[in-house]
Amino acid sequence: MIFVILSPRLTAQESPMEEDYLKILKVKAPEGLLLEVGGLAVLPNGNLGVATRRGEIYLVENPTGSRPYFRKFASGLHEILGLVYLDGAFYCSQRGELTKLEDTNQDGRADQYTTVYSWPVSGNYHEYSYGPVVDEAGNFYVSGNVAFGNEEWWRGESRVPYRGWIMKISPDGKMEPWATGMRSPAGLGYIDGKLFYTENQGDYMASGGIWHIQKGSFAGHPAGLTWTGRENSPLDLSPEAFHAVVDPRKVKNEQGRYIKPENVTDEDYLTLYQAKEKLPQITLPAVWLPYGIYGISTSEPIKIPEGNFGPFSGQMLVGDQGQSKIMRVMMEEVNGVLQGAAIDFRSGFRSGVLRMAWGLDGSLFVGETNRGWGSAGEASEGLERLVWNGEIPFEIRDIHAMPDGFEVEFTKPVDRKSAEDLASYRVQTFIYKYHPVYGSPPVANEMADVKGVQVSEDLLRIRIKLDGLTQYHIHHLRLDGIREKSNYYSLVHPSAYYTLNEIPEGEVLAEKDMSTYRSTAQSADSDPASVSPKAVAMASDTDNLPEGDENIIDEALVSALLSQYTCVACHNKDTKQVGPAYGEVAKRNYTAEEIVSLIHTPKPENWPEYATPMPPMPHVPEADALKIAKWINSLK
Repeated sequence: MIFVILSPRLTAQESPMEEDYLKILKVKAPEGLLLEVGGLAVLPNGNLGVATRRGEIYLVENPTGSRPYFRKFASGLHEILGLVYLDGAFYCSQRGELTKLEDTNQDGRADQYTTVYSWPVSGNYHEYSYGPVVDEAGNFYVSGNVAFGNEEWWRGESRVPYRGWIMKISPDGKMEPWATGMRSPAGLGYIDGKLFYTENQGDYMASGGIWHIQKGSFAGHPAGLTWTGRENSPLDLSPEAFHAVVDPRKVKNEQGRYIKPENVTDEDYLTLYQAKEKLPQITLPAVWLPYGIYGISTSEPIKIPEGNFGPFSGQMLVGDQGQSKIMRVMMEEVNGVLQGAAIDFRSGFRSGVLRMAWGLDGSLFVGETNRGWGSAGEASEGLERLVWNGEIPFEIRDIHAMPDGFEVEFTKPVDRKSAEDLASYRVQTFIYKYHPVYGSPPVANEMADVKGVQVSEDLLRIRIKLDGLTQYHIHHLRLDGIREKSNYYSLVHPSAYYTLNEIPEGEVLAEKDMSTYRSTAQSADSDPASVSPKAVAMASDTDNLPEGDENIIDEALVSALLSQYTCVACHNKDTKQVGPAYGEVAKRNYTAEEIVSLIHTPKPENWPEYATPMPPMPHVPEADALKIAKWINSLK
């Protein structure tokens, strides 16, 4: 008999996943009650206020228990998309006003509705209003969506003051225009004395992101500049001055109709940071949230309080309405500028994540909706709780920019051998175009060469030295080869995206102080966003099929490609999500070549029932797009 002794690394159990640490629990609502949640607020006694897009506010008693009790507190309001509780009263943003709601006779229902401040609306469907959030002095901040054009249906417009703005409103109802350049500012957060807002991809908005907003900031969308000539405007940038730098591409066809701007491949493009060189009023995002990877409809940012969710206390969570998930954001200040990284946190919510609020027990209430916007998940609405089980996952805890790379901090000690192997790391840099087209493909894609690593004595930090660090670009760090010391687990989320607005000064890592060992060769042009080695091998095999077998469809390979190019953010095989199911696309009887063309240059007018237009995807190589197209057509 032969006995084989296996290495602990080979016998280690499968690495845990996010759901092993963070459990999603449904808050049971009365039968028939549709909670298209637009706002959440936790009261001092632990009760929960829930505002809905249907214009109602409910008080939920015992919201963390098995039998919560819902009582209607207010109704008749107009699409509430934010809620706070302050000094015994609720405040919410309706389409056209900030409203205070009080229960003066203590019967459990609001009997006094007071307009704190109102603003005009044109009646356009897209004029949503969000907030409020409150600062230390009790001032409120609300934000307003732009409208969309009639003939130029793709172009955001500010038809009435102050659409595309954030407004500061005092407790006694005095309004001060605070900042503009917003397109669809669905999430406001007042965190550690700073005002933040999240943006969604669209015209002039290349991708989602989170901005630090100060008085006079201009976040990049030009519609709100219509009102900068007013006496109380905090900035003087005019539409004309803006368009002199950023071409609005208002072009008409032979019939005199405006032509929708589309992405142009191989053009000389402008980036947001390049535009800022000529328009210093522009505020760059503190953290980009790459479209399709970290969401497609970015929603509310919220701080993790001390003591909640273990090692991540003090960082931010940001929801995403389209992908029904939550990301984690870690920020730092470099040269007086905020920047940082985003990483996945928890997916799998039943509908689009729009609002979050912390329960007194440390769990996170998550309010959800998908009406008009579409989202992953099987439901159109929902109210759930995210509960941490108290165990520490093996995760990237924090990332800091260094003069020559990054320092990555972990929640648990790493295995030194895997950490000192350069093959464990891949880093890619890229950025987006700044143009009136809906979104942008990633451009200037470059691999940064990992020159060496230094592992701390406590095995909790790794310093990575790079050749190819690029200011203002997004740096995609993949740490697939890193393993945890005790169990040899993989990281729960091995991929993070760092927005490098500033490169810090300081000492660079000396060659004598770092490991340069690499266990396997790595192609200089390999893609860090690529799929697993197995999928790469499958792709190679598919490309070299025997003659006559070129139409064989390998679903595992296509699945890997759909993940690589973030198609899964909006589509799945059988059911409607943000976009149509692949099976529905197959019924249109497009040729494979036509589908490839539609991947590169979508035609949203072909699918008018979907609210979110598909952005151009010219970065998908034609060979990969053709594999996807042939698989789609196989679904017939």
